[in-house]
Amino acid sequence: MYPGTWAEKTPEKAAVINSVTGEQTTYKELDDRSNQLAQLMWDKGLRPGDHVAIFMENNLRFFEVIWAAMRSGLYLTTINQYLTDEEAGYILDNCGAGVIISSQRMAGVASNLHQFAANCHTWLMVDCVDRVADGYERYEDAIARYPAEKLADEPAGQFMLYSSGTTGRPKGVIRPMSKRKITDDAGAVGGMQKTLWGVTEDSVYLSPAPLYHSAPLSFCTAMQALGGTVVMMPRFDEVGALEAIEKYKVTHSQWVPTMFTRILKMPEEIRTRYDLSSHKVAIHAAAPCPEGIKRQMFDWWGPIIYEYYGGTELNGLTHCRPQEWLDHPGTVGKPVLGVLHVCGDDGQELPVGEPGLIYFELPKMSFSYHKDAGKTKESQHPQHPNWSALGDVGYVDNDGFLYLTDRATFMIISGGVNIYPQEIEDALVMHPKIADVAVIGVPNEEMGEEVKAVVQTAAGVVGDDALAAEILAYAREHIAHYKCPRSVDFMDELPRLPTGKLYKRLVKDRYWGKTNSRIV
Repeated sequence: MYPGTWAEKTPEKAAVINSVTGEQTTYKELDDRSNQLAQLMWDKGLRPGDHVAIFMENNLRFFEVIWAAMRSGLYLTTINQYLTDEEAGYILDNCGAGVIISSQRMAGVASNLHQFAANCHTWLMVDCVDRVADGYERYEDAIARYPAEKLADEPAGQFMLYSSGTTGRPKGVIRPMSKRKITDDAGAVGGMQKTLWGVTEDSVYLSPAPLYHSAPLSFCTAMQALGGTVVMMPRFDEVGALEAIEKYKVTHSQWVPTMFTRILKMPEEIRTRYDLSSHKVAIHAAAPCPEGIKRQMFDWWGPIIYEYYGGTELNGLTHCRPQEWLDHPGTVGKPVLGVLHVCGDDGQELPVGEPGLIYFELPKMSFSYHKDAGKTKESQHPQHPNWSALGDVGYVDNDGFLYLTDRATFMIISGGVNIYPQEIEDALVMHPKIADVAVIGVPNEEMGEEVKAVVQTAAGVVGDDALAAEILAYAREHIAHYKCPRSVDFMDELPRLPTGKLYKRLVKDRYWGKTNSRIV
């Protein structure tokens, strides 16, 4: 099922609503506009298996682009709205998009992307009031030239999203195109929503997170495939989320743990004034939730909180129901996709309770990294090519429940957003006063982790407050602001092995201590 189904059954029903303005797109409008864009992309030469990219804030038009790609058999790449032009340009070029859709709000960065993507031939910009950025065409004018008719053939498309690796360069997670038609069913995520969380066409789903992320993108799309209504927050705020649940009678929602923390820190008289009785299922993922925070949420919202663990690669998935977590505090659940294996450094499976690298086994490898066979190979078990790992470390208990204890790649998760240290280190080490640098995540009560740079200064340079401020300013010039360190510390010499590899654990242990878990 897809918007075309619901455009016939419930044409005036809201497919998506802006939680702040109340503006909405009906299923009829979503179907018509996505058809028009699909017709445009076909006319521009895109064929099944080709690529389209979107670089946009949370915007109602976002969904037209999603469904135009999904009903055309295209790969859709969403680009993080907070990236710099160099970072966004790399992704745009690497994915090979022939068409990009951006927005007036993103014009400052979007106008600089042409230099990075010579093969992109169609540049469209939505919401242009006065003038269109150089090199772009007004989106609304462009699609208006095409009929709101289905393509002759509508093979189902796929997302190709980017997940950065330890080298600092983002990796495109690509899966083979299925042989589905877009009309066949609601897809894998839609099936999961129906089975695990009881989603129906009467469901109303609150999406408080950026749409470029894998989870909100997939969940919103699946909700619309099932005929429900998405309530999209332009950006998260605590009061706005509770207001939206009450106003739109939200039944389902998805969160990251830092959102729970922020909501809980509101004065009780504010957070308890809203009627949340429609709210039946609250799902969280993206980062482990502190046990104390989750218990407070259970006390407030009751046993409606579900959790899952998985990656953009969708190489496996665990799921945890409310009572399962209460019976096994701290778990991320049991596998619902793939067979779980926990292995030591030698690749051998470890006994219950002993932490190791987490692998999921599927009948065959489900993904690869676009144009990077080496990274794909690294993710596979050395003896079992259909087992793959994302770099997380954990253990299982006697009942088969998984617990996460570390991140082998030292990825930082701050407020549910993945931040990759090597990328930041590569930028900072170019500063003339820095000889060596380690970027780590350190505890932050609200965000889970925050980014810290630990710097070894160049010979003769004194590490002081003035230099720390200079380094922070330098970082903001060269990388997206959400990745920038919040603070800088100095060490006389960073611990490196004779091979040159940074022994980052010794740096991290100064801040985390030698405990069983590195996750707040």
